[in-house]
Amino acid sequence: MSKVKVGMVQMSCTGVQQDNLAKAIGGIKDAAAKGAQIVCLQELFTSLYFCDVEDYENFKLAEAIPGATTDTLGKLAAELNVVIIASLFEKRTHGLYHNTTAVIDADGSYLGKYRKMHIPDDPAYYEKFYFTPGDLGYKVFKTKFATLGVLICWDQWYPEAARITSLMGAEILFYPTAIGWATSQDEVTNNEQYNAWQTIQRSHAVANGVHVVSVNRVGLEQNGAMKFWGGSFVSNPFGSLIYKASHEDEETTVIELDLAKTDQYRTHWPFLRDRRIDSYQPITKRFIDED
Repeated sequence: MSKVKVGMVQMSCTGVQQDNLAKAIGGIKDAAAKGAQIVCLQELFTSLYFCDVEDYENFKLAEAIPGATTDTLGKLAAELNVVIIASLFEKRTHGLYHNTTAVIDADGSYLGKYRKMHIPDDPAYYEKFYFTPGDLGYKVFKTKFATLGVLICWDQWYPEAARITSLMGAEILFYPTAIGWATSQDEVTNNEQYNAWQTIQRSHAVANGVHVVSVNRVGLEQNGAMKFWGGSFVSNPFGSLIYKASHEDEETTVIELDLAKTDQYRTHWPFLRDRRIDSYQPITKRFIDED
């Protein structure tokens, strides 16, 4: 299919998992009613962003994948004939957890999962306490409507992840995300951070000649100390914004993508042709010392 309609559900969350799931389901239904064929939810959409603290109680939020939530979303996907991209807190076994995104095809079948590879550890983002780095490698999912690449939040800062996923055949890169501003921060810093976040992902679109879809959450969390900045967006394969959401509001939006644009841009700007793959071995080093 050359053209595909993508839905994004940008929403706020509460401390009640079932309420968040119900809101997400409502967003998926809304997107489907607007013609969406693929719907992407934000990172860890069934809960507040709990990684602001290191608290063992939060491990109770995790679940098996596949499991109850993917079963529920599978039935919904089949009912609506939509692909669903769902970011969840995975309990793999006792004491082993991942930040994971499941992909469900339009017939309700579970296609598999991607486990977040890059795990941050910053003030208010203590993900290393909770998540084991992904061990499934980079993944693409051949759905009814398109071949999708899924990466998660902190992955979006790494061009290697986008490149590898694109080389595996992804026609669209999806980034479920949870990122925000400290409310104590000044506006200049806020704008700089958001612009860097958007720019790096748009650069992945340019470098790889694919559409990029990034879906973030909104709302105040962490007792008002963190404002998730929303700003979900879609970039075309040359980095132009097709859509940008607000920083404040919950939004369900559907955007039509023309996947034929990949061939057009890659033909006229043949970055893949001119890659010097024989020269890239140093990229596997942590740092290149002079000696």
